[in-house]
Amino acid sequence: MKQNVIREMSTGELLERLDEERKQLRKLKMNHAVSPLENPLKIKDYRKTVARIMTELRKRELEETN
Repeated sequence: MKQNVIREMSTGELLERLDEERKQLRKLKMNHAVSPLENPLKIKDYRKTVARIMTELRKRELEETN
């Protein structure tokens, strides 16, 4: 997911999406531990998406306090 798409989402949507992405990441990691994934770079992509969403949420939190 690109950063500009994340910026356009509401905070509620971001929190919901963050939960979904984290669940998917855990599922991928578990599957990869049991048997290697066809494309292990998916794990990297989900990790980056989670980080991007968390960064945007933190940025919004800081803007509210100022």
